[in-house]
Amino acid sequence: MLNLHHLNSFVMLQQTGSFTEAAARLRIGQSTVTQHIQRLEKSLGRQLVFRDTHQVKLTAEGEALLGYARGMLDMNGKVASLFGESRLRGRLRLGVSEDVVASRLTSILEDFIRLYPLVDLELTVALSAVLYQMQDIGDLDLVLAKRHIGETHGRLLYREPLVWLARDPDLALRGDVLPLIAFPPPSITRRVAQEALDREKMAWRIVCTCGSLSGLTAAARAGMGVLVQPRSMAPAGLKEIPADRLPVLEDVEFVLVPRRGADAALMEALSSLIVAQIAPQNLA
Repeated sequence: MLNLHHLNSFVMLQQTGSFTEAAARLRIGQSTVTQHIQRLEKSLGRQLVFRDTHQVKLTAEGEALLGYARGMLDMNGKVASLFGESRLRGRLRLGVSEDVVASRLTSILEDFIRLYPLVDLELTVALSAVLYQMQDIGDLDLVLAKRHIGETHGRLLYREPLVWLARDPDLALRGDVLPLIAFPPPSITRRVAQEALDREKMAWRIVCTCGSLSGLTAAARAGMGVLVQPRSMAPAGLKEIPADRLPVLEDVEFVLVPRRGADAALMEALSSLIVAQIAPQNLA
């Protein structure tokens, strides 16, 4: 029989690509994760993980095990939820800003669905300001989104600088008017960018507007103009424009905002996963 704790460490290691990060998310010691992997390899008689000073990757045998490991953990979660003492049920409506979805949401959703299979989770992806509006009228229970510096609503997860991005910074800055790629109003990043340019009396024009980050990224990768994003969420294929060439942008804060009156147990279950997987890696 394979040990489920060992399998859980194995799956988390694959998700994070780091023994340190896997240990942080599982809230156990790094040495414990290492022992779990070693014992799993010993029980199967196969090397599952390739390690060097730069990266952690699964071997071919590890890749073959991965799907079965996820299936066993998923089944264990369902059984525990059905027959355990705390069986969470109900509906939870989660709102997440577009840029968070593109970078960090998948593993959080996977873990929640596995741990709480009896909960109907509904996901809405939109601009931060739109999500707050939906929450105000009772359409969302929990919101993971951005807020301006100085605002106080929600539980702070981390703070991050916004940066200017372009495929070719020299080409994007060649003209007298800055071509700007942005979400539609009431986007927080759009407002920050426009206010920064207006303060410096720099001319700008919107060359692409889209509610999807994938659409904005495609336009930026095509060389249409300049895109503003949190630094850690900068899409591949774009270069950060040096700070001395465009106005400095203010930071944004990512927060978790619960709705008053929503099911406290359901919100705490999801909130704890979000905090464990998002906050520590940015506040460390």
